Amino acid sequence: MKRWIPFLKKDPVVAVVRLQGAIGASGRAVLSDRSVAPLLAKAFRKGKYAAVALEINSPGGSPVQSSLIGARIRRLSEETNIPVFAFVEDVAASGGYWIASAADEIWADRSSVLGSIGVISSSFGAHVFLQRQGIERRVYTAGTSKSMLDPFKPEKEEDIARLRRMLDQLHDNFIGHVKERRAEKLADDPSLFSGEIWAGQGAIDVGLADGIGHLSPVMKERFGKKVKFRRFAARKPLMPRLGAQMASDVLTEMDERAAFARFGL
Repeated sequence: MKRWIPFLKKDPVVAVVRLQGAIGASGRAVLSDRSVAPLLAKAFRKGKYAAVALEINSPGGSPVQSSLIGARIRRLSEETNIPVFAFVEDVAASGGYWIASAADEIWADRSSVLGSIGVISSSFGAHVFLQRQGIERRVYTAGTSKSMLDPFKPEKEEDIARLRRMLDQLHDNFIGHVKERRAEKLADDPSLFSGEIWAGQGAIDVGLADGIGHLSPVMKERFGKKVKFRRFAARKPLMPRLGAQMASDVLTEMDERAAFARFGL
């Protein structure tokens, strides 16, 4: 009856957006700015929700997509004046933490893993194998820097130096974002931006999280016991496409599992 009487106060509603998985620009099983944009647009509806709660469980991934998602969250929050709370489940590491730090407050479980504020680039080298098999690698380019770190050719010092410069630039961007968002909350700890990870209370001690707590009890404490929740999550198709898309999904799933495995998950 209350919903039909306009002068009666309505119970507050918190929009809950689930952000689960690795972060990347392609593949249906990963988080990307494009995939989460519709969810965030629905969650940040001015005058409709008291807050937006992010359920985060991500080992990271693309620096650009992490930045785009984080920037979108901040932009919508400021435009609608809706506060954002991040609730970390198993892990919010690397790009996952970038997104979490876009929230006004970060909450975690005692066993949640947070941090890994660093940048990684991994590859392989197979030039010795090719030589043993009598296979010659032929590469032709226009531009001296076009072919860099070819896994089928020996490494070059200038290529390694170029990659390190790029990684350092990305790392500086990450550090700048965390410092801007967490500001005085961060501890004066030399390992904070080394790629180190912390669990639960350890993350709070260094300023990467604000407290130990789960979504429902924290939101009830903040907005009252009658607070309601409206959940938003990406929908997966009932039947996956066959052929190349299915193969791509399998590879994406393998990559995601490998990313989670880095944190013992």
